[in-house]
Amino acid sequence: MLDLIKLLFDICLLKKTPQDLPYSSSLLKLLAAANLGINFLLMNLSTDWFSAVLKAGIGVLLVGAFSWICLFVSGKLTRFCQTTSALLGVDALLDIFALPPIATMIVNPENLLAFLAMIGVIIWHWVITGHIMRNALEQSFAFSLGLAFLYLVIAFQVTALILS
Repeated sequence: MLDLIKLLFDICLLKKTPQDLPYSSSLLKLLAAANLGINFLLMNLSTDWFSAVLKAGIGVLLVGAFSWICLFVSGKLTRFCQTTSALLGVDALLDIFALPPIATMIVNPENLLAFLAMIGVIIWHWVITGHIMRNALEQSFAFSLGLAFLYLVIAFQVTALILS
């Protein structure tokens, strides 16, 4: 388990790629469950438990759909398991780092340091998602960053639309 966390950290540091993860549907399910649980904790800070479960579930589905669509269109669907595992695992790690700033902003919405920390986490999430997609799709980093930005905007909008 520690090897998996280290590997996910290395992906976060742009040292490893999704292809470095083992091809395993069990790992995909484990990381989906971990992502769901951590996202639930994050969402539950600011909303009721039902909405938190719904938002967390939608988040996991959006990651899977994004990965599948991109890989299908590029003809690299065989990379779905590793790419989606990387996206879910990295998202779960980043959500752990986002917990303290989000909790701080809930208690004190005017805390500039917590706000800047959240902006940093969001930008880093964007860069890592671009890195993962660049390696999965074998595209340029600029293209993958654009794709990652599109995904993040759509994910925020879909979650807000469904639960508003």
